[in-house]
Amino acid sequence: MHEYKFIKIDLKSGLRGRKPLQDYHEVIHEHASKGWRLVQIFAPPTIGYGAAEYFELIFERKK
Repeated sequence: MHEYKFIKIDLKSGLRGRKPLQDYHEVIHEHASKGWRLVQIFAPPTIGYGAAEYFELIFERKK
């Protein structure tokens, strides 16, 4: 049996596209140190000019 955790990373618009508001590398390392395994980075359906508003990091670990 596994449990799952979803972390939303918002993106901000800039001159060179959209950038994450959080350092997702840090988020991944922090969760890995607590036994979570990154399963997927999910980008939802796009808005406007084909850019997502956010993405989600999906983690799992054994219960």
